[in-house]
Amino acid sequence: MMQNKRIILSTIICILFPLLSVTAQKKYDLLIQGGTVIDPKNKISEKVMDIAISNDTIVAVSGHLNARDAVKVVNAKGLYVTPGLIDLHSHHFYGTEENHYLCNGYYAVQPDAFTFRSGVTTAVDAGSPGWKSFEKYKKQTIAHSKTRILSFLNIVGEGMRGGVWEQDLNDMNAKMTAMTIAQNPELVGIKVAHYSGAEWTPIERAVEAGNMAGVPVMIDFGGHEPPLSLTRLLLEELRPGDIFTHMYANLAAVRMTILNPETGELYDYATKGRERGIVFDVGHGGGSFAFAQAIPAIKKGFYPDAISTDIHTESMNGGMKDQLNVMSKFLNLGMPLNAVIEASSWKPAQVIHHEELGNLSVGSIADIAVLSVLKGDFGFIDSAGNKMKGNRKLQCEMTVRAGEIVYDLNGLSSPMWDAPDAR
Repeated sequence: MMQNKRIILSTIICILFPLLSVTAQKKYDLLIQGGTVIDPKNKISEKVMDIAISNDTIVAVSGHLNARDAVKVVNAKGLYVTPGLIDLHSHHFYGTEENHYLCNGYYAVQPDAFTFRSGVTTAVDAGSPGWKSFEKYKKQTIAHSKTRILSFLNIVGEGMRGGVWEQDLNDMNAKMTAMTIAQNPELVGIKVAHYSGAEWTPIERAVEAGNMAGVPVMIDFGGHEPPLSLTRLLLEELRPGDIFTHMYANLAAVRMTILNPETGELYDYATKGRERGIVFDVGHGGGSFAFAQAIPAIKKGFYPDAISTDIHTESMNGGMKDQLNVMSKFLNLGMPLNAVIEASSWKPAQVIHHEELGNLSVGSIADIAVLSVLKGDFGFIDSAGNKMKGNRKLQCEMTVRAGEIVYDLNGLSSPMWDAPDAR
């Protein structure tokens, strides 16, 4: 019996040892080879390069790396290799509570179901939770997502519940908001949204909390009757580094626009706000992106600093759809591809003070998007249901999150079913 066991053990060792030896000799776990790299932080602009990954980290970026040194090789020839995309304005506090809108309610979306297929590896929730509800969000969503989830904290303690809950000035506590941010590294800023009163109190308290916590404030401005002044908001109330989202909205009855629709000229408060260092974010959403604003603004060179979705169940089934669809709109409007990628990766990383993200530097976490640019006859829809034609569209071929291939549209990383090494 002992002799048989020795023979079996010896046989197993003979089989496994060569395999273990081969694996041990490999320098990289994954090699993405021959792709056209765009990495704005490192000023790499459409250059054919190889990217090597070990464990969860980028360990080499070079003109040529030996495929024999990698356990797995992905041929990315003809494709664009970019940093994992960062959606600066999203809503992922999904749940089943009645009267909770985007705060543990039915309108928010489960992140992993919609991020990786668009090349998004980091989603920044735009104020769905407040300080009273963030702990639940952290345990319920952040802890169970492969997507990196960061968040702005709503100045309303209840969070983005909608309706009367977001009109309660007594629930806008700067001190509790700042303290919650200090205790949770996932929190990167403060959000103001949906308040319809004539007071500036929500913005003042958000900025107060932002000063205490040392984080930016994102403003969803609109719904005020009469509309509050964008001149005051952009030139007086907000600080450099604060974020004006829904920049191309055309809600004239409840919010001033950045561009005069009759003359096609940008208003002074928009250009001066940018000069002050205000960050302009797309935040497409279900009702906050109009070609009538975006097209003439882009023609004037007023590009977005950050391209984001404002994803929720209504916007994703309307004109917005997903991160790449929004990016494709700007690509067809004449924004250079490098600039589109920067506004969807490196710039958002800087805005939220997470410069370790949004780049392909050696030593960085291996969050990577592999994209193709389709050519054809495409239609793009804004929030009002108006269509623009385009001939280019971005598509995600593969997404890598912390060194793991989490999405692969066409099997770039898979062997053919009849290959000798197929399982």
